[in-house]
Amino acid sequence: MSKIRVLVTDDSAFMRKVISDILSTDPDIEVIDRARNGLECIEKCKQLNPDVLTLDIEMPVMDGLTALKSLMRDHPLPIVMLSSLTREGADATIQALELGAFDFVTKPSGPISLDIHKVGDRLIERVKAAYLTKGRLQRQSAIQNTIKPLVSDPLQPVKPVVPVPETTVATPTVIERAMPPRRIGMAKPRLVTLGTSTGGPKALQIVLTALPADFPAPIAVVQHMPAGFTKSLAQRLNTLSKIHVTEVEDGQVLEPGTAYIAPGGFHFEVRQVNGRLQAHLHQEEPRGGHRPSVDVLFESVSRLTNVDKWAIIMTGMGNDGTKGLKMMKELGTVTSIVEDESTCVVYGMPRSAVHAGLADNVAPVDKIPVLLCKLVH
Repeated sequence: MSKIRVLVTDDSAFMRKVISDILSTDPDIEVIDRARNGLECIEKCKQLNPDVLTLDIEMPVMDGLTALKSLMRDHPLPIVMLSSLTREGADATIQALELGAFDFVTKPSGPISLDIHKVGDRLIERVKAAYLTKGRLQRQSAIQNTIKPLVSDPLQPVKPVVPVPETTVATPTVIERAMPPRRIGMAKPRLVTLGTSTGGPKALQIVLTALPADFPAPIAVVQHMPAGFTKSLAQRLNTLSKIHVTEVEDGQVLEPGTAYIAPGGFHFEVRQVNGRLQAHLHQEEPRGGHRPSVDVLFESVSRLTNVDKWAIIMTGMGNDGTKGLKMMKELGTVTSIVEDESTCVVYGMPRSAVHAGLADNVAPVDKIPVLLCKLVH
């Protein structure tokens, strides 16, 4: 197998060398060149056609977001962002994922991280995983370049005018039909659970922004993401969605028409308290390397009684969610939706659920909102 050819981009000469040295420790990776800013990165991508790009966000001449936007339009390739743990860094990282970045790795101690080696294994893992998506990314990009974007400028966090859906697989179908009001005292509580990982922020945008404001169930969401980033994700999605989207808080009562995103670093469980659904957050050991874990969420929901349940598994590496979904089906009734391989950034978590025989419905990500509304209705 030929080596994975990587271009490293960072404005710091020290960071360019250290990142290159880390990647070069893996025998399957070859660092073919380095770039000092976004403009130089674009030119070297055109000349060298790397398999994967690592891209810093904060750079002079041309920043990482501007370079990313240009590359995904004109020269799509898998891109792993290097992000700082500041609020500004988290916001920019969420925007980068919207624009098409494969994933991100956080710099442990700011733009010049002398301890970048702490995330060396994760960086290598992300680069290798990104490489496996290169062909699919380029095919999907060819389709998406013909599609009107969800908002005119994805970097502007404002409530958009919902566009007219177009007949392509990547455009979300916006649901305008008003959901019927729940009849007090008659209907059982309803709960939608959703788990996703790599590629999840963009998939969540497609699904959540297509739901009507009066969607009749709360949505409990686990997105694999470190602490400090999930709040930015929730705030960004909230600006784009008709439903309310928030980072969940411990003890919060779950209400219809709201999506609750687990905070990074905390497991998210749902409990019944006095007949109402309530969030419970804790920091027990990571499950399968993840905290929050989809399995932990799903397993907690499996123990709820007299609740109508739906479970969604979307794009992501690994198999998180499969054990939890299995428990949900063993202990009660749940209807599952699994994202189709054709729209997954990484067909790992959905594949695991399908292979385990747990998928009641399989659908491209843009079809999930309509399907979900039909099932919940």
